[in-house]
Amino acid sequence: MSVDIDADAPVRPVVTRRRVLVFALVLVLLAGVAIGYTVYAVRREDDRLYGGAGTAPGGPPLSLVGAPRLLFRSTESGPGYGRLATVAAADPGGPRTVGERSCDRVYAAGGTAVCLATEGGLTRTPVALVLDANLRQVRRIELAGTPNRARVSASGRMASWTVFVYGDSYASMTFSTRTSILDTRTGELTANLEDFTTTRDGKELKSPDRNFWGVTFTADDNTFYATLSTNTTGRTYLVRGDLAARTMTVLRENVECPSLSPDGTRLVFKKKVSQSTRNPWRLHVLDLATMRETPLAETHSVDDQAIWIDDHTVGYALPTGSGAAGDVWSVPADGGGAPARLVVGGFSPAPLR
Repeated sequence: MSVDIDADAPVRPVVTRRRVLVFALVLVLLAGVAIGYTVYAVRREDDRLYGGAGTAPGGPPLSLVGAPRLLFRSTESGPGYGRLATVAAADPGGPRTVGERSCDRVYAAGGTAVCLATEGGLTRTPVALVLDANLRQVRRIELAGTPNRARVSASGRMASWTVFVYGDSYASMTFSTRTSILDTRTGELTANLEDFTTTRDGKELKSPDRNFWGVTFTADDNTFYATLSTNTTGRTYLVRGDLAARTMTVLRENVECPSLSPDGTRLVFKKKVSQSTRNPWRLHVLDLATMRETPLAETHSVDDQAIWIDDHTVGYALPTGSGAAGDVWSVPADGGGAPARLVVGGFSPAPLR
């Protein structure tokens, strides 16, 4: 008897139980290698960040009241990495006191602090924590993106923060932000400044891709300044806002991350001076009465919302080039002098006056 064989018929693979078991074993081995490498990489990074001889948490508890000090996030390698710390304002290069609380970014004034942090293990949750004068949590708000900017008004009543919803750099044309303002006295939360009415030259701006960031408050706890940008133009603008009226007015182009001086007369800000993504910004001071700009002596590109250490000096953070480490610097606000390093291994400074 003969059997007809169709030479053009597809050959079906024979799937056996043994082949299935081998395939499953390969998958398990590959998953084990991936998990093992991830654990190794995490441990290596932990050793780099926490394995140094930096100051450990301990000593007197941190407080927002008392002698003038500088509050910041410690970035020196050691057991205090990522935790809040203070140094004496008169001796910022001296010994630091490191607390127990960790923050990605912090700012404090008037006995109130806002701490932007990331909680959790494998599932990470970005949060804004409002802290009292003893750094105890009084409110927790989950955030919709990566923590980036934080500010508190001089009275301690108003707190603001900015997160990246997507993208991770202001030098990119693809970022999106969300900026919120919280009245810590009444508990009222303005979830997104994009809900405010914004005008320029008397005309309302209705661009759907408006982004706001870098809030700074005046002494009345109602007026504020911030940055406006749209992805369609790539330009930035200084806006003055009115919380009660829920309005903002465009004042000037090419202003980012403004910070109001203690006397309320000037803003320090970063100005875009180059299209290069490596060195795009330079710090300037704007006189609000004359609208005259003064470039500061710091020529490094500062991607930070600078602070006012006093009416004559501004402070800011610069990366050291070694991972997540950074230093806190200062420079005169009149355009003269030279930059000076205040704190080695510090980020997100805030003056405690």
